[in-house]
Amino acid sequence: MVEDKIKPPEKINLIPGAEPSSRMDPWWWLVAGVFALAGGLMLFKPDPFLDIFKYVWVGIGITVLVAVVSYFLMLIFGLFGALGRLSKNTILRGLATFYVEIVRGIPLLVQLIWWYFAFPVIIQSIGQGLNFGPMMNYQANPIVMAIWGMTFCYGAYMSEIYRAGIQSIPKGQMEAARSLGMSHTQAMRFVILPQALRVVLPPMGNEFISLLKDTSLVSTVAVADMVRLGREFTATNFNPIEVWSMIALLYLILTLLSSRLINYIEKKTAFSR
Repeated sequence: MVEDKIKPPEKINLIPGAEPSSRMDPWWWLVAGVFALAGGLMLFKPDPFLDIFKYVWVGIGITVLVAVVSYFLMLIFGLFGALGRLSKNTILRGLATFYVEIVRGIPLLVQLIWWYFAFPVIIQSIGQGLNFGPMMNYQANPIVMAIWGMTFCYGAYMSEIYRAGIQSIPKGQMEAARSLGMSHTQAMRFVILPQALRVVLPPMGNEFISLLKDTSLVSTVAVADMVRLGREFTATNFNPIEVWSMIALLYLILTLLSSRLINYIEKKTAFSR
């Protein structure tokens, strides 16, 4: 009979490491634990932990705003810096290299202070020389200067990450694209950069975590972030242990959530191996 010759389909064995995972990332338990700890403190001891949270709530938004805007500007700034360093034009390559070497040699805190306190004086001096009123009366916006300082500093580090990613792509990719009739710009845009971005995604995620933590430095230039508001609350209520423990937990929640999101993106965009 024909039916007797029909064999049941064999079970397909997946390649080890490629099986679809139904388990939750175990590190989410750490995120849940930190959330539970912070929530428990505010629930069972609202004075002072809930009061602290309410006081620094606006600062959390400022911290996230500065981090996110600085990060996206940093990605653009770093890309131009990397392309400049890889350029065959001697002037562009020299300027990009000068920028990277100088900026990486100055601490971020010093750069933030310079942009907020020294840069406006330069603008005002130029305005006086030109007798131009708007420049003579220029006053720095704390948040704008903080974002610009973070972008300017981290853009130098990001440019090196981009450059390493671009140089990791085999030269044959560029040669193949050029042989198909693409210009150098087209080959870089459609062939090299998409591959390089996937290569540098993990260090890009690490840069965001570092940037998020370093936003605590913007409190030195009159930005009302969590750290500045925490100092104000401490000066009023004289409870540094509770205040800085709560601030630490809030930063930890932000960084853990960011790292889980970055890990998810990395898995979705990972190369098949």
